[in-house]
Amino acid sequence: MTDLDNLTANSVVASYRSGDLSPIEVTRATLDRMNALNAQYNAFCLIDEDRALADAKASEKRWRCNKPLGLIDGVPATIKDLMLSKGWPTLRGSKTSEVSGPWEEDTPCVARMREHGAVFVGKTTTPEFGWKGVTECALTGKTLNPWNTERVSGGSSGGAAVAAALAMGFLHISSDGGGSIRMPAGFCGVFGFKPTFGVVPTYPSSAQGTLSHHGPTTRTVGDAALMLRVMAEADSRDWLALNNQPPDFHNMLDRTEEVVKGLRIAYSRNLGYAQVDPDVLAQVDAAASVFNDLGATVDEVDPGFANPRQYFEDIWSVGLAFLIAHIPDSKHHLMDEPILALADRGKSIGAVEYRESEYKREELGRLMGLFHTKYDLLLTPQLPLTAFAAGNEVPPGRGMTRWWEWSPFTYPFNLTQQPAATVPCGFGSDGLPVALQIVGAKYADTLVLQASHAYEKIKPFLMPTPKS
Repeated sequence: MTDLDNLTANSVVASYRSGDLSPIEVTRATLDRMNALNAQYNAFCLIDEDRALADAKASEKRWRCNKPLGLIDGVPATIKDLMLSKGWPTLRGSKTSEVSGPWEEDTPCVARMREHGAVFVGKTTTPEFGWKGVTECALTGKTLNPWNTERVSGGSSGGAAVAAALAMGFLHISSDGGGSIRMPAGFCGVFGFKPTFGVVPTYPSSAQGTLSHHGPTTRTVGDAALMLRVMAEADSRDWLALNNQPPDFHNMLDRTEEVVKGLRIAYSRNLGYAQVDPDVLAQVDAAASVFNDLGATVDEVDPGFANPRQYFEDIWSVGLAFLIAHIPDSKHHLMDEPILALADRGKSIGAVEYRESEYKREELGRLMGLFHTKYDLLLTPQLPLTAFAAGNEVPPGRGMTRWWEWSPFTYPFNLTQQPAATVPCGFGSDGLPVALQIVGAKYADTLVLQASHAYEKIKPFLMPTPKS
């Protein structure tokens, strides 16, 4: 068996086509690694060996007949435990969820990947209802950083990011309502992509409404592009989705250097308001300079908006209030206390005040739309710090109380619905990953992927050595 660390989803599909590898052996090796590592890192809340191997066996038969179901037939994949999946419970990291189900429906991106032959090996961990930026909850415990198990993995797609970093599957379905793909990708040193809202259909809709996006977490840009091509196929259950035939994101990565050459790129070191650790900023500065080497014009400039945290918090809290309203009072004692506190705040926000927050959101979106008439892309640090001590929602000793205080670069682009990628770009003084964020105008998803791939070709992403 070829070492999983040297494989990608794209290379696995090519090896199936040539007959050099089989879905059964790749799936078996993936499950073996999951079983060896999950007790240490806690990336999975569910592993289903029997079903995965049965699906791999069916895939192998199709490949022998040269009749794969689709683009990712036989590729081991995972589902974040906020997404519905047929036959598996979706507990959302909460003791309030009913295990019994019934579980008879797939979320759209799960359905599309299943239709393309993905072999789902398990469900990845999330904090309760995905509410915070670290992956820890009373139901499943702490999910730990693949580079240092004394540090957080980030959240809420922490299980997906850890699974990607440690090659426990190749394609990891994730979601992002304020940074939940990008924060763990940044802390764990993998590639994460939040598409433009509507590119990937969602159902059922998140309590956070149009803040929440579904997207890929992977080890390489090419795998994310392949996965997005599948995830972005239409689903009639999402009335807000674009429902267009998705671009062939993967094949559009060819000759990315030519695409990047001549781009107008803005680089903002702090968005005008954030505090960034010096060792993190040094790595991101160096990463931004790579685009000069690629022939782009990079200007150090802020987009010109004040910190939108206040109205993001308002919109987020109302979403939590909506979520709590659908959970019986008799179960509230089972929940993470900050959810209840934030929901109480959301209940106190009146309709006019809420509309004011939405109006400010619209103004921010308009500002960024105009900004991108001058600049094709915006570069920022992904996070202002490296992963902090496990067991904390916020970094100890910094006077913070909630996750959005240490993630100032993520939630603005949920408010604006723009595509944004997490690109690993080095390591801090503590040896933990640092990441660059690449943001594009709405619907410029392909360009963000192309720029990410151009950077990756010059600076290949490094992955951790797993410790069992």
